[in-house]
Amino acid sequence: MYTLPKIERFNQEVLSKYNIYNSVFITLPFDSIDNTGALLPLFSEICDAGYKKHETPKEILDFFATRYLENASEAEKIDIMFRFIQYIERQVVLFDAIEDAAFSTVHNMEGIGSLRDIKEKSDVKNKQEELIDFLEDFNVRTVLTAHPTQFYPGAVLGIINDLTNAIRVNNLLEIKLLLAQLGKTPFIKDVKPNPFDEAVSLIWYLENVFYETSGEMVHYLQKNIFKGNSIQNPLIKLGFWPGGDRDGNPFVTTQITLNVAERLRTSILKCYYIEIRKLKRKLTFSGVDTLVTELESKLYRSVFYSKGELFISLEQFKAELNTIKDIIIAKHQSLYLDELEALLIKVNLFGFHFASLDIRQNSKIHDAVFSDVVGYYLKTNPAVFPENYFELSEDQKIDVLSNLSADLNPDVFENELTRLTIESIQVIKTIQSRNGEFGANRYIISNNESALNVMETFALFRLSNWQEPTVDIIPLFESVDDLHNAHAIMEKLYLNPAYAKHLENRGNKQTIMLGFSDGTKDGGYLMANWSIYKAKEELTAVSRKYGIKVIFFDGRGGPPARGGGKTHKFYASLGPNIENNEIQITVQGQTISSNFGTLDSCRYNLENLLSAGVTNQVFNKGQNELTVEEKSILDALANIGYEKYLSFKNHPKFIPYLEQMSTLKYYAKTNIGSRPSKRSQSASLDFADLRAIPFVGSWSQLKQNVPGFFGLGTALKKFEDNKEWHKVQDLYNNSLFFKTLLENSMMSLAKSFFPLTAYMKNDPEFGEFWQIIYDEFLETERLLLKIAGHKTLMENYPDGKASIDVRERIVLPLITIQQYALLRINELNKENIPNEELIKVYEKIVTRSLFGNTNASRNSA
Repeated sequence: MYTLPKIERFNQEVLSKYNIYNSVFITLPFDSIDNTGALLPLFSEICDAGYKKHETPKEILDFFATRYLENASEAEKIDIMFRFIQYIERQVVLFDAIEDAAFSTVHNMEGIGSLRDIKEKSDVKNKQEELIDFLEDFNVRTVLTAHPTQFYPGAVLGIINDLTNAIRVNNLLEIKLLLAQLGKTPFIKDVKPNPFDEAVSLIWYLENVFYETSGEMVHYLQKNIFKGNSIQNPLIKLGFWPGGDRDGNPFVTTQITLNVAERLRTSILKCYYIEIRKLKRKLTFSGVDTLVTELESKLYRSVFYSKGELFISLEQFKAELNTIKDIIIAKHQSLYLDELEALLIKVNLFGFHFASLDIRQNSKIHDAVFSDVVGYYLKTNPAVFPENYFELSEDQKIDVLSNLSADLNPDVFENELTRLTIESIQVIKTIQSRNGEFGANRYIISNNESALNVMETFALFRLSNWQEPTVDIIPLFESVDDLHNAHAIMEKLYLNPAYAKHLENRGNKQTIMLGFSDGTKDGGYLMANWSIYKAKEELTAVSRKYGIKVIFFDGRGGPPARGGGKTHKFYASLGPNIENNEIQITVQGQTISSNFGTLDSCRYNLENLLSAGVTNQVFNKGQNELTVEEKSILDALANIGYEKYLSFKNHPKFIPYLEQMSTLKYYAKTNIGSRPSKRSQSASLDFADLRAIPFVGSWSQLKQNVPGFFGLGTALKKFEDNKEWHKVQDLYNNSLFFKTLLENSMMSLAKSFFPLTAYMKNDPEFGEFWQIIYDEFLETERLLLKIAGHKTLMENYPDGKASIDVRERIVLPLITIQQYALLRINELNKENIPNEELIKVYEKIVTRSLFGNTNASRNSA
């Protein structure tokens, strides 16, 4: 029997099941819901028809109230809006669960990008040895971050998991029970989580998804490509930011960092304990049973009775497992050897740390901290710093910083930020002593602008009596200017004897982080992506020049505007002039639950990332190199797009539009993350302090998705007007990098819906500004369809487009309610005596509407 096309599998396994189970859901009798389930489909139809007739959200909702609510009062309309929001939030959950349940059916788990595909290609191309050499040196590192884009509380995530399992086996009774539970489970949190709460939530994914999936992947490679020989290289590494990411988060304390590291260690030991318990039922033969029982006892005490104490070291654990392995092979015909090998692989991957806890802080904070530190030493020990340190040039300061040595006590500082920053550096040594070096061995400097920023951080380690720190210092380049200067900054560091010695101690490897999110916010979609590509080429060249193996760590969010989209295609497209022996990416919020939330989706996406590296470095080695002419075209496109974006960003209505017409200020009220929504505490909105997540998310809530396309249409049109369209067309046809870039932008356009805000074109203050956005959208859409040869957006990804269409249809009533509430708030604020209580009610509606809309998009923030 032939396999149905992907879109047909989607329609059969996802769309039809959603229609069935949603009809069950909307008929369930909930307290105080009455006929909400019957009214919501009617409201959805009125929304759809209303936008086709160019009606405003207010006209649509007022018409619905007149027809179906029998002259309802404002209070009654507000009540039905809240109830609709509650229903839609749960419809999104239902659709998520159905898609998750159907993942392995809709996606070909053994197709292109899978481990099986890698093996078969290597056999056909006779590249088995080359593949083995590559896999012995390649890593995929997924770093889970605490960025607040996941609106589901833990209880709801649990229901999604159970609902997914019930749908997978079509257990209707269980599904009805879970839908009933879903209807009564709160979606909002009364208080913000602290960083430890965030860590606990994400550790669930480590224990229940990444642990099993990563182990199985490496086990498959070991058996089928390495012919049973052990892979010494930890192919898959996990990183972790909650509890270590201090950038803009005053709630991350030293104790929380220690608590998170302790929780990570306890979690991995618990996973090992559970697996040893299972093995104990099988390894029951002489000479083995007592060893397994002893291991079980030591792990049990380490997990449940330790109070920080370990009853077995990692080295002892590995040694005992290998002793058991030897006995099984020698005396018991290798019985259950496969299961034991599976555990040994996981121990090799995760050690006693599970995931490496990265520490991160902003360079601006470091500047202030270092000023305090220098001031302290000038008063107490003038021999450490010269008296005129603050008057020195950057190069002179770096010379001073290269030769420092001291034993700094954080408690001598009254300034809490200074004390906590120094403690965050010193706590790394404590974590390493408990969890091993990989427990915490990376310090990231966000907003890195100079070599001095790196050397200040390096000096803080050496001032903490740590002359040869077992820590990688990672500069994060984010703005367009910083990306342009990155190679010169790194060359200055490579030439510094003290820093060069540090790199030698670290295996002559330098990790550099590049930020898509703030790059896009700063320079627009085209310029950010092209600047990162060029920076990688320049950084690769300068690193190779000095014998340094550079590793790129990409700070990606969910949507294309923040580096998301078809990520694996991006990595497969990198040419030979970009070092690509490791793929390191941040995974956050919705992307964790949507791309790595189940065993199937986690396996699929991890295998695709691994396959992207193999494709680039083994199967297509030396290919995908951009020619000089192609780079010239990309330069021109990026510069044209950049100028267009800058003029837009500098428009006098840019900030007022976000403040008054979007949901930007409501993100701080959602209680979904521990971090503030902007870096400074000032009352006014400063663009530089604005975080990328609420910035991109606000455009998404408006269904305008500006950061994912603005400037691209103008750039393409310039080539069309100059009769040079063939140049960009050839670039699209020949460059996987450029094609992936444009396809990801198409996703941003596909998730846009301008009829929602079309009423704004008549606004006396913002009408012209709205029109600028809409005109750029239309031009971008026209030219992307032209270059791709498509009639509709995402035509070549019909299942992805179908999923977006269903999700957008589900939330259409929700975004209508949101816009209605924003309109009412503006109306009420213009009254002579604003009704503050009513304004608060509508503000609550706006805040509540963020949840379902963001969750439905899965990668909108």
